[in-house]
Amino acid sequence: MGPILLGALVFALAPATASPSIVVAFRTPSGNIGCVYDSGSSSSSGSGTSLRCDIRSRLRPLPPKPRGCDVDWGDSYELGRTGRARITCHGDTAILLRSRVLRYGSNWTRSGFVCTSRIVGLRCHNASGHGFFLSKQHSYRF
Repeated sequence: MGPILLGALVFALAPATASPSIVVAFRTPSGNIGCVYDSGSSSSSGSGTSLRCDIRSRLRPLPPKPRGCDVDWGDSYELGRTGRARITCHGDTAILLRSRVLRYGSNWTRSGFVCTSRIVGLRCHNASGHGFFLSKQHSYRF
């Protein structure tokens, strides 16, 4: 699903009294990592503005399965505007093939979130300085 279609879907599903979410997707040049920024309440956590990044090759080391998770896990982190990154339990993907490519050496910024794409991996953080690093070799939260 492309970013325009995804944005239209979020808008169509939003209540009539709510303002529509702004959804922006990007991916790394290798296609191994994809991210979705959501400005509103349609994020998987339901708590407002978020940034979620998925990695095809999975998190390394693989974290324990989140309690109560009966769908996909172990390949994704999600950040709110503040606070620590969470392991995501999800039934969809943030790796959208038609999303914008964030070239190596480039930054993506929005609403206090910053992601830096490098050949060695993707590093993202929020306004409070918490975030994550994703690569084929290893991943971690900070």
